[in-house]
Formats: sequence, structure tokens, C-alpha cells
Amino acid sequence: MKKLIILISFIFFSQSNFAQQNLNDLLAAGVNDAKRFSEGYLLPATNGLAYGISSGWFNNAKTPKKYGFELSIIGNTSFIKDENKSFNLNVSDYENIRFPDNSPSKNVATALGHNAPEVTVLVTYQDPIFGNQEVELILPTGIGSSNVNLIPTAFLQGSFTLFEGTQIKGRFFPKVETEDVKIGLYGIGVQQEFTTWLPEDNNFPLAISGLVSYTHLNANYDFTKTEVVDGENQQVQTSVNSLLFQLIAGTNFKVLNFYGAVGYLSATSETDLLGTYRVSDGILFSEEIVDPFSVDSKTNGVTATLGANVKAGFFGINASYTLADFDTASLGINFMF
Repeated sequence: MKKLIILISFIFFSQSNFAQQNLNDLLAAGVNDAKRFSEGYLLPATNGLAYGISSGWFNNAKTPKKYGFELSIIGNTSFIKDENKSFNLNVSDYENIRFPDNSPSKNVATALGHNAPEVTVLVTYQDPIFGNQEVELILPTGIGSSNVNLIPTAFLQGSFTLFEGTQIKGRFFPKVETEDVKIGLYGIGVQQEFTTWLPEDNNFPLAISGLVSYTHLNANYDFTKTEVVDGENQQVQTSVNSLLFQLIAGTNFKVLNFYGAVGYLSATSETDLLGTYRVSDGILFSEEIVDPFSVDSKTNGVTATLGANVKAGFFGINASYTLADFDTASLGINFMF
């Protein structure tokens, strides 16, 4: 679990590259330029995470019997597509950043990609004595430098059939702290089987359900102790919120069942760079910046899921694959009571 937490936090912040090596120079270029670069660099990662934490909410179109309880351990893996590994950095969109060879634009790595070879830019800042000064900056790379091509998520999920055909669900990843990183997740959902409304003697061959779910993830990375930039209470805080609507259909057999679903995901994320930063050239220039910027993102799209579920007594296992902007594979181990 510790490795999972570190990997997720790295996807959020790419701290070893973005914060620890480049933050001083990016902020020296101006808050607007630092924010604009962060938008292109971070948003594919937070959008991908939104799809990962929103998958795996169901393992069957048929709801358990009334007052039935189900406990599940769920793992999701969202796959990173090539188009999410880079973004176009157009220097005309920036005030104080340009390429050394005067190129008007280049594709550079997002937090999910990798710059190979390294990409450098020239950052211009205003020195109070010497006027305009330039410093060369190596742009941060992402998790692609470690040959990582997926975004993992995992959590516990419980469900309770409150009424005939109505299943209340909750998922939870306990808030943990390791190596200055705090991460926690929770979610709630309702699945209603519409076919329970049919007469008992009907011969309808499938179970059909609707699902509405909400998921929230919050993470915080405190890098004050790294002394990247002089200051206090330096941290990156990220929250992701997703709302998912799905229509599910599946077989209704005792042991092996197949199911499919179509859905629509709407998600938002906010990443805040917080704290006090004293940006300096190391000799004369110094500027104090408090809570420099926030990066907001919205993503939405249609999803399509196919899966299968095997049950043996109180134990079950399910696997599914969801086609979306970030394709996601889910595996669940389920215990029915």
C-alpha cells in the first residue's frame, strides 16, 4: 500500500521534478506563467485519476436480497494514452518563457509523460538592479521517465440492500500519511434495479439497473522540509470530485453472470500551491509570494463497461473493462452476507 500511495502522490505533483528542481525559476518567470505551465503539465494526471477513482462501482446488474450486505476489495488501473503524455507549449501564451532556439512551440511532457531528450527554456525575470535577466531551465518530466504507463487506485467498498432492489454503496480509502504525503478517498452511490418493479411471474431474461455515484479524493504534499525555495508552510493540495451516472444490464444466473453498462462521467479537480515562497537568484533578487496559484480542471465523457462475475456461496470475484478517455480495468473480490 505504501508504494501505491507514493505512486499516486507522484502522479499528482511530480514533486521530484516540478517542485524540487524547477519551482524557484518558474515562479521567477511570474505567477501567470507558472500557473499556465502547471495547467498543461498537471491536468492530464488529475483527469486520469478522476476516471480511476470512479470505476468499479458495481459487479452485477442484479441487486442482492433485501438487507443483504456485501464487502468488496477493489483495484482499478487506468491506462495512459499517448495523447495524455505531452502538451503543446506555445511561447506566445507566456510572458517570460521562450525556447533557446526560438521555436514558436514544442510538445513537452505532462506529469504522465517524459521528455527525451531534455527540453530547456529560457526564463526572463526582472532584477531590481540589473534589469531583465535570463536563466536556463530544464522542464520537468513525468512518470514516463520511470516507464509507468498506468494510474492505479484501490479502496474498500461496502453495500447494503435497504429496500427490495435498492442498494446503498460506500467506498473508502483511509486517510494515511507517509513521507509528507496525505491521501484519503471516500464515495457514495445508489444502485436501483428496475426489473424488481416487474411482476413476479415475468420472464424478462435480464436484470437492468441504474447507478448514481459520487467520489471525492483529497491529497496533500508538504515539501517545506525539502528547502526547494525559502519560505514557510509550502505544500501542494489537490482535490478531485466525480459524479457518475450508469445504466447497467446483466444476466441473472446463480454462478456466472455477464454485465455491461453505458454511463456519463463529470469530474472536477483543483490543485493549489500554498504557502510562502521567497524567490531569489541567490544573490540580489528576492520576492515573496504567498499562495501563488490554483489550477482547476473539468472533464466529462461517455463510458462503456463490459464485465463478468463469478459467485461461489458467500464469495465472489469480478473483472471488468471500461472504455473512456482513460480506459480502466477493474478487479474486485466480494464477500456476501
